[in-house]
Amino acid sequence: MIHAFLLMVYLGIGDDRRLISGDMYFRDIRTCNFFAKELSKRYSTYAVMDKRDRATAYCVPKYVKEGAGIEIYD
Repeated sequence: MIHAFLLMVYLGIGDDRRLISGDMYFRDIRTCNFFAKELSKRYSTYAVMDKRDRATAYCVPKYVKEGAGIEIYD
């Protein structure tokens, strides 16, 4: 087992929030946080954006079994 960081990406808020990606693993928290930051960027303000389009992304530490066929990005 090794530690990795799972990138979780959600769209929407409140009861409308849904997971759209939860299968990207990274070895380094900084790399994971970079992609979380980039994926959650929006080129509008939340005040005018439809709440279904609001993105939340963050990294979660996980144990990953080596040789389980899970790709872990560097």
